[in-house]
Amino acid sequence: MKALVMHAYGKLTYEDVPTPAAGPGEVLIRLKACAVCGSDVHGFDGSTGRRKPPVIMGHEASGVVAACGGGVTAYRPGDRVTFDSTIYCGDCAMCRAGKGNLCSRRRVLGVSCDEYRQDGCFAEYVAVPERILYRIPDNVSFVQAAMVEPLSIAYHAATRTAIGPEDTVVVAGAGTIGLMAVQVVRSFGAGRVIAVDIDGGRLALAKESGATDCIHAGAGDALERILALSPDGAGVSVAIDAAGNEATMNLCIRSVGLDGRVILIGNTARDVHFPLQYVVTRQISLFGSCASAGEYPACLELIASGKVKVDGMISRVVPLSEGDRWMRRVCGREDGLTKIVYLCDGESIAEAAR
Repeated sequence: MKALVMHAYGKLTYEDVPTPAAGPGEVLIRLKACAVCGSDVHGFDGSTGRRKPPVIMGHEASGVVAACGGGVTAYRPGDRVTFDSTIYCGDCAMCRAGKGNLCSRRRVLGVSCDEYRQDGCFAEYVAVPERILYRIPDNVSFVQAAMVEPLSIAYHAATRTAIGPEDTVVVAGAGTIGLMAVQVVRSFGAGRVIAVDIDGGRLALAKESGATDCIHAGAGDALERILALSPDGAGVSVAIDAAGNEATMNLCIRSVGLDGRVILIGNTARDVHFPLQYVVTRQISLFGSCASAGEYPACLELIASGKVKVDGMISRVVPLSEGDRWMRRVCGREDGLTKIVYLCDGESIAEAAR
C-alpha cells in the first residue's frame, strides 16, 4: 500500500509499505479520509517528542471495512466506519470503568514515543481492533466522519463538568478543538460563549461556529474584556483552555469567578506556572481532559443532525500523495490554512471531485 512516512522531522515521503493484516479481533480498513491534527503538525516539526521517526502519523480517519479477522462479528466488508484514535485494551480497571481514554495499556494511532510505536492513518489501509469502531450515518460523508475524533475530544472536555443555559463560557484558542468546543457548549444550551484567539481569521470561524462574542488577544486586554462581558463583571462560570500554554491557562484561571471551573484540553506546553493561591482561595476547580471515552455516537449524531457543522473548519481536502507539501504549508500557516484532510485512495479522490 501507499503511505506517508516520516523518516525525519520536517519531511513526509509518499512510498510503498507493507499492507497490514487484520489479526484476531481486528478489522482491516480501507481508509478514505484522514484529517491532520495539530498534534501531527507538532509531531512533524519534532516539538512534542511524540512522533519519533520513522512513523506513519494520522489518527482522525474514516473508511470502509476491507477484511475482518477471526472473531469479528459486528462488522463485515463494505461497512462505512470511523474509529477511536485510542487503542484501549478493554480489560484494565479504567477500561472496565468506561474510561478507555485512561487505559493503562493504551496506544494512540500515529504516535511513536518512548513507550511504543503505533503507525497511523496517513495511508491506504490500517488495522484496528473491532471494539474501537463506529458506523458512519448515511448522511455523513467520509470527510465529515474524519472530523469526529476532534469533535469527540471537545465533547468529552465539555462534559467534565455540567454546562447549561446559566453558564457563560470562555474558550481560549480557536483552533479545531476550540471551534468544536464552541459548538458543543452551544448545543448544551450555554447562553454566552466568548472565543479568544490571536488570529482574526480563526475568530471569524468562531463567530460562524456560534460564539456570541470574540476577543482578539493581541490587544493585551483580553481579561478585562472577558470580565466586562461576565455576569456583574465577576467572572465567567466556565473557561476552556483549548490552546494549552502558560498564557491561555492563566487567562482561563483569571477569567472565572468564585467557584469557577477551568477545563484543560490543550497541552502544547509540557509545564506551566499558575497562581496556586489564587486558585485555592477562590475555590477554582481544574479539570484535565484526555482524549475521549465513548462519545463517538453522540458526536456522529451531532454532525448528522446538523447541530455541529464541520465543513467550514476544513481549509483544504487534498490527495494523500501531496501530503508533504500541504503539511509544510499548514506548518507555515500559509494563507491562513488550519485544517486539512487527506484523501487516502484514488476512489475517494474521484468521489470528492464529483
